[in-house]
Amino acid sequence: MAIRVTEAKKGMVIRYEGDLYLITKYDHLTPGNLRAIHHLNLKSLKNGRQKEVRMKTSDQLDIVYLDSRESQYLFKDSLGFTFMDNENFEQFVLSAEVIGEAMQYITDNSNCTVVFCDGEALTVQLPPAVVLEITQTEDAVRGDTVSAVQKAATCSTGLVIKVPAHIKQGEMVRVSTETGEFMGRA
Repeated sequence: MAIRVTEAKKGMVIRYEGDLYLITKYDHLTPGNLRAIHHLNLKSLKNGRQKEVRMKTSDQLDIVYLDSRESQYLFKDSLGFTFMDNENFEQFVLSAEVIGEAMQYITDNSNCTVVFCDGEALTVQLPPAVVLEITQTEDAVRGDTVSAVQKAATCSTGLVIKVPAHIKQGEMVRVSTETGEFMGRA
């Protein structure tokens, strides 16, 4: 389905030059006496590369509708990260370039939402927060508890976050997937 470029919004998925792109930024500029210009920042859903595109008001965009399914993360191998659809038990692989930093929030055998287009797995949608186990952190130094001192902690997925001094190794914590920051104990 085609729409005019003036109807584009951040977060839409479009087909541009044969590939699928997510609109990450949309600006409508009218410089003085000139015609309107539309700037689109696009992120490829195939390889994660960014692209900036300039369009005229008369240009058309091909909107793509996506399907999302609950899936379970199984393992990582040389091909990428293997997931299994929870409904039909079909397995599929997503490459590290496509998923990027999202795998730092997904633990083994955990459920997540995988986005599909035309039967092909594209990317992983993360919840707003996840619960991770702290596997390594330094002990708090006595006397440092007066102010809000934070220390580095490594989670079970390899993600390094800043936590308050009272958090110990083996504790379960909530981590924001948007900012990567500590939210509290789980």
